[in-house]
Amino acid sequence: MPISSPNAQEPALIAFGRAVRAERTGQGVSQEELALRSGIDRSYLGAIERGEQNAGLLHLVRIAAALDTPLAKILAHAGL
Repeated sequence: MPISSPNAQEPALIAFGRAVRAERTGQGVSQEELALRSGIDRSYLGAIERGEQNAGLLHLVRIAAALDTPLAKILAHAGL
């Protein structure tokens, strides 16, 4: 299990995680499938979706690319 970020549960992290989950589930993609597509460990991806991890830029770009969705759209959905 990933080590929790000191910023865990910050409103921006929660909002981003919810936006990723909404896009993923809206496309009918499982968390495991998104993890495989993006090259991110499934448990780490789950922590991002729960707002427990402050993901780096490369992870954000990989998630958006794996969902074939502009990162700006996910950020806008999150209100960021």
